[in-house]
Amino acid sequence: MIRSRVESTREFNYRDVDFERIKAIIYCKAGIHLGDSKKQLVYSRLARRLRALHLPDFATYLTYLEQEPAEQEEFVNALTTNLTAFFRESHHFTILADYAKQHQSRAHRLRVWCAASSTGEEPYSIAITLAEAFGRYDPPVDIIASDIDSNVLAEASRGVYSLDRIEALPLEQKKQFFLRGKGSNAGKAKVIDQLRRLVEFKKINLLDKHWPLQGPFDVIFCRNVMIYFDKPTQMALLERMTRLLRPDGLYIAGHSESFTQATHLVRLVGKTTYHLASTADEGAGHEI
Repeated sequence: MIRSRVESTREFNYRDVDFERIKAIIYCKAGIHLGDSKKQLVYSRLARRLRALHLPDFATYLTYLEQEPAEQEEFVNALTTNLTAFFRESHHFTILADYAKQHQSRAHRLRVWCAASSTGEEPYSIAITLAEAFGRYDPPVDIIASDIDSNVLAEASRGVYSLDRIEALPLEQKKQFFLRGKGSNAGKAKVIDQLRRLVEFKKINLLDKHWPLQGPFDVIFCRNVMIYFDKPTQMALLERMTRLLRPDGLYIAGHSESFTQATHLVRLVGKTTYHLASTADEGAGHEI
């Protein structure tokens, strides 16, 4: 059999059986469904771990993975996609600002859960939006930002970004919410402390039986996460999340996600933005 040029030039031996084992492990650990088209992506992501550990091939790495629990976190981190940007899908932040302004008279603090915070651009975009909506640096809001990847959470909590990451932001937002680095920090910008205090970062695997948080939430951002799960897992997670929403709360999904098959849980009220369906209102706010 003739091997492809990609396979013949690979640094590490990587068989179909290795890929199948990887697919099974990441599905078990994180609920992520990897299609066959991701075979080369998986190789490039995990090859870094083989180099770091000085292992000769993927079969050896997978044996090591089974024997070393600490490596399992690195494995999940390596395969987690963290594509993000400030104010990505900007229409959602307009919707959030309008919602906040309409609910400023409420006695309770506005609570938001960002369920895939990645390196922090999304939760800080939420924080900026709410600070502007309330017209103050200390708005009555609490933002929980979670991710399965411990490495990106550490980066997010620092709130330090290269200047090109904030280049597209309006000048006024840059001045109000970021500090420009000097000296050894030249070329970087740091989120101001007042904004960082609005966000609490937590490591959460959405597949875990118990989540270390409690509802109710006014808004849940869960964007471009469900696409990595199969349909049964998507529905199970959506049901758990909607139980944490207030009756008039918002569930905000990603541009490639649709829940038209879940009308018993949510109803579309805007571009990939949902309210609870009437049958899902009961039980909102319970601890999961």
